[in-house]
Amino acid sequence: MLRRLDDDRGSAPVEFVLVGTLLTAVILAVLQLALALHVRTTLIDAAAEGARHAALADSSLPEGVDRTRELIATAVGEQYAGDVEASFGTFAEHPVVIVTVRAPLPVAGLFGPDRAMEVSGRAALEPLR
Repeated sequence: MLRRLDDDRGSAPVEFVLVGTLLTAVILAVLQLALALHVRTTLIDAAAEGARHAALADSSLPEGVDRTRELIATAVGEQYAGDVEASFGTFAEHPVVIVTVRAPLPVAGLFGPDRAMEVSGRAALEPLR
């Protein structure tokens, strides 16, 4: 009986499968996290660009929303450009335009729970002269 326990023949393929499965799961998790962070960063950038566009003296809030939707649809996809809104607000007692984007949180590829991620971009309101 002790002789059978000391024999490691055939253990290398089993170890390879176990370690390979664990390593594959870790790599896929890191890639999914990178994708989620990329989508979040892209949404923040699009919201900030839309706020800058809406804050121009010859522009309006709907134009900023349209610009944000266009950027998101081009970079990530139409499903992420559905819920975009713009409003006026203040930041440090200065008037600003705030563009808010609510989008799915990518959990499996680009699919995930709807409206789980909310980002916003702000831009100083350009005064009329």
